[in-house]
Amino acid sequence: MFESTLKAPRTELTARPAMTDITSLDDLDGQPHANVFPDAEPKTVRLALDEGQTVPEHTHPGRDIVLTVLDGEIDLQLGDDTHELTAGDIARFTGDQQISPTATRESTALIVLAPADE
Repeated sequence: MFESTLKAPRTELTARPAMTDITSLDDLDGQPHANVFPDAEPKTVRLALDEGQTVPEHTHPGRDIVLTVLDGEIDLQLGDDTHELTAGDIARFTGDQQISPTATRESTALIVLAPADE
């Protein structure tokens, strides 16, 4: 039924080999950033900030970003706007704008940076 929508005949498609990587955020070194799976896409980073700590303004051109606050509170500056995030909040945004998170309490976040769709 759906085979007519495929760009290649079913016999020409190749399956990607199964891959599983598991790690604990508690085992990661590096402050405030620690790469969860180095040299892998999408880039995944644990961000740990002390109360009042700020990551200076920066960009991630060509990336779509998802930031999940695991614990604490973060003021996320995106361009001219600031978003108050608490544990459990998830923000999705483009990396082409100025980004600067500030912890209003000791905080941990998980950040996924994926190549942007073109």
